Amino acid sequence: MSQTLNTRCSEDVAEAVALLRQGHLVAIPTETVYGLAANALDEGAVARIFAAKNRPHFDPLIVHIAAAERLGMVAKDIPEPALALARAFWPGPLTLVLPRQANIPDLVTSGLDTVAVRVPDHPLTLRLLRELDAPLAAPSANPFGYISPTTAQHVLDQLSGRIAMVLDGGPCRVGLESSIVGFDGDKPLLYRLGGLSREQIEAVIGPVQMALNQSGNPRAPGQLNSHYAPRTPLLLGEPALLAWEHPGRRLGYLAFRTPPEGPWMTGRLLSLSGDPEEAARNLFRYLRELDAEPLDYILAERLPDAGLGAAINDRLERAAQH
Repeated sequence: MSQTLNTRCSEDVAEAVALLRQGHLVAIPTETVYGLAANALDEGAVARIFAAKNRPHFDPLIVHIAAAERLGMVAKDIPEPALALARAFWPGPLTLVLPRQANIPDLVTSGLDTVAVRVPDHPLTLRLLRELDAPLAAPSANPFGYISPTTAQHVLDQLSGRIAMVLDGGPCRVGLESSIVGFDGDKPLLYRLGGLSREQIEAVIGPVQMALNQSGNPRAPGQLNSHYAPRTPLLLGEPALLAWEHPGRRLGYLAFRTPPEGPWMTGRLLSLSGDPEEAARNLFRYLRELDAEPLDYILAERLPDAGLGAAINDRLERAAQH
C-alpha cells in the first residue's frame, strides 16, 4: 500500500470501518486532536502508520478502545488509581500506561512491556470503535514532529495521498493531546501534560510525580523534547523583548490575550478573554496559520503556568526546541 491513495473525506463511519478491516489507515476525530488510526492488532497496518508519519519506531503509540469495560482486552494488572482515573475521566483526554496484554504487537508499544490506552470522547470515533470491535492504534495524524491537526483539513493538507480516508468530525473541542499517566507499582507518574490538568488528576488520586520529556527511548507517547513544531523557528519568551533582539526580521507573534509591542508582520492572540480552554483550542491552528506566513521567526509567550496553561507551555517549549 505504498502507492498514492485517493484520500476521501467523509462522515461515513461504515466506510471507515470497512477500510480499517482491510488494513488501510483512517484519520479519526477525537476531542483532543485528529488521530491516524489502524487496527492495533494488525501489525502490517500499524507499520503503515509509522511509514505515513515518518515516525521513529522507538516512539510508542496510543491504543484507543470503545469503553473502560474493554480495558482488560489490552491491559492487565491494573492498579486501583488507574481504575479510579478511568471511572472519573473516560471518555476523555486521559491516557493510561499499563502492563500490556500479549495480543498487543511489539510495534505498537515500541517493545515496551506497557501499553498506552484511552477512550476518546467523540461520538463518531466511539461509534467506529464499537462497530469495528477492535482497538485502534492512533498517534496524531500529522508528519512526525510537526504541529498536531485539529481539523480534517489539517490532515488533508499533509497526509492526502498517503492514507485512505479522513473521518470528518469537525474541529477538535479540546485541541491539546491527552494527558498521560503511568504507574510505578501504585505510584502515579505524569508522563505528559495535556487536555486534563494535573490539578484535575490529583483531585482524584492524590499527588502525582512528574516524569515528562525525554530525548530518546520514551516510556510513553509524546515525550520527545522536540515535538509539535512549526517549520518556522519559534522563540519562546517575552515577544516584545525578542523582537528588539531581532531587528529587520520578518516577525510574527503568538500571545495569550494582549498584543505585544513590536514591528510585527502578523500575529495571533490565543484568547482575548484570557480563557486557557479557548487558548488550547486555538494553539495548533494559530501555529499552522503563522507557519504559512513568510516569517523568519514566530515569537511566542508563555501562559500562566497552571491548569491547561501548563500543557500549552509544554507544547511551546518543545516547539522551540525544533
